[in-house]
Amino acid sequence: MIITDLNYEIKLPLFEGPFDLLLFFIERDELDIYDIPISKITEDFIGYIAHLEKLNIDVASEFILVAATLMRIKSKLLLPREKVDELGNEIDPREELVRHLLEYKKYKSVIGELTALEEKRSLKEKRGNVLKEIKKLAETTDVESELQDVDLYKLLKIYERVLVRFEEEQKKPVHTIVPYPHTIADKKKEILSKLVDTSKISFVDVIASAQNKVTVIFNFLAILELLQMQLISLTLGEGYNNFWIQKLDTKQEKKLA
Repeated sequence: MIITDLNYEIKLPLFEGPFDLLLFFIERDELDIYDIPISKITEDFIGYIAHLEKLNIDVASEFILVAATLMRIKSKLLLPREKVDELGNEIDPREELVRHLLEYKKYKSVIGELTALEEKRSLKEKRGNVLKEIKKLAETTDVESELQDVDLYKLLKIYERVLVRFEEEQKKPVHTIVPYPHTIADKKKEILSKLVDTSKISFVDVIASAQNKVTVIFNFLAILELLQMQLISLTLGEGYNNFWIQKLDTKQEKKLA
C-alpha cells in the first residue's frame, strides 16, 4: 500500500486480514507462535491500526475485533487465573487465538500452489458447451436437402443389400441342444429287469428298440458299468459286434435297487 501526500511518500505493507498482520509480526520478530508475547504483539497491532487512522484510512471491522480480542487476552493474563481444564491445569487465554492463527497459516501455505494452478488453468482452452455445439451442428445439417438427393434407384439398392444380409443370417448354422430322456442308471435297471426271466440276452436284443444312436450309446455305457460292478458277464456271440449278457449272483444288485 502506497500513500502519497504532497512532498513525501509512505509505504505500508498490505495485509489481507488481521491474522495476516499477526503472522507478519510473529515471523518478523521470530516469535514462538505457541507462546505469543501478548503485550508486545498487542502494542504492534494497535500501533498499526492507529497509523492507518492517522492517514485517514478506513480500518476494517475485523481488525478492530482482533484488536479488542488481544486487549481482552492481555487483561486476562494480568489477572489471577481461575479457569482450569478437566485435569486441573490452568486454561491459557491465548489458546483460542493460537488455534486460529495455526489454521490460518495452514490455509495461507497453500495459497501459492492454488494461485499457480489457477494461472495454469487460465492458459488452457475451454472445452465449451457440448450440448450447444451439438445443437449448432444439427442446425447446419439440412435433412430435407439430403432427402431430395434420394431417388428410387438408391432405395432399391439399399433394399437389395438388406435382403442379401437377411439371407446370409438365415444360412448361418444354428446349434440346438436337445435333452434326451435317458440316464445310465435307468438303462442299468432296464437291462437287469430283462435278465430276471431269462439267463442271458444278446446285445442286439437290448438295442432292438433303440430309437437313435444316442439310445444305443446309453445302453452300451450302462452295460460297461454293470460289468465293472460285477453284476453281469459278457460272452462273445454270433453276428457282427454281438455278445451275450449274463447275470451274476452278487450283493451289488441290492445296492443298485
